[in-house]
Amino acid sequence: MSSTEAIVLAKAPGSRRRHPVAVWLSLALLGVAAFLVLFGNLIAPDATAQSILDSLLPPGSPGHLLGTDELGRDVLALTIAGAASALVGPVCVALGSMLLGILLGTVSGYLRGPIDFIIGRWTDLLFSLPLLLAAIVVAGVFGAGYWMTVLLLILLFSPSDIRIVRAGVMEQAARPFVEAAQMLSLSKARIMFTQVLPNVSSLIITNSMLNVAFALVAFSSLSFLGVGVAPGTADWGRQLTDGRAIMVDNPAAVLVPALLIIGVASAANLVGDWLGQVLTRTGRS
Repeated sequence: MSSTEAIVLAKAPGSRRRHPVAVWLSLALLGVAAFLVLFGNLIAPDATAQSILDSLLPPGSPGHLLGTDELGRDVLALTIAGAASALVGPVCVALGSMLLGILLGTVSGYLRGPIDFIIGRWTDLLFSLPLLLAAIVVAGVFGAGYWMTVLLLILLFSPSDIRIVRAGVMEQAARPFVEAAQMLSLSKARIMFTQVLPNVSSLIITNSMLNVAFALVAFSSLSFLGVGVAPGTADWGRQLTDGRAIMVDNPAAVLVPALLIIGVASAANLVGDWLGQVLTRTGRS
């Protein structure tokens, strides 16, 4: 196949339809995940109930579609109820991190000068910290509670958001419309947050979705290591810890939460990339 033919095929309508199909599937998965977050505890209110007599039942057992773990807890019920713990934290991390990125990145990129230097050195310091190691150390000092872990991850995720927003604001600050706003004697705060910031919305939305994916993996990793989620809690990361010892007896206890973590993270990544492309095309039209 020649290079010309390859370009024609790449531009064909059929090739462009493949991406939206994957996006729709990703949106469907994220919709199911959101439903489980909202109603999972109502669907499976007794997910953590133990029954030693029913321990280590294989998938397909009567009344236990995905079997049970070594404490006799239903794997399907644990997975349904665990969606809230597994996903609420990462979403809060993504939103909180991006909020810091918007505030500090906008101020740094527009005002420049000493404040840009101070914020830049602060982000350099945070970038130098290994994320998981820092989280484990801080959790050991201040406690390994769920919301403490969320706050810590917000802080550790914020440097990339600050730099991305700063770069977008710096690029927009050189545009003629900003100079026109300055000639109208608009305040710096108004120019930053009503004129410049809306023009970097595609960057903000895309990176927020990517943060959800990365935060889900980081949060699940910490849960697997025993940080952030108490033992016995319905949580996908915690299920990996509890299920690794019974992998042979009931593989579903590990495979199901692992596949959900990978699937939701991939879906958030894909949807974020798609939204960024849509917003970019809309802004150019």
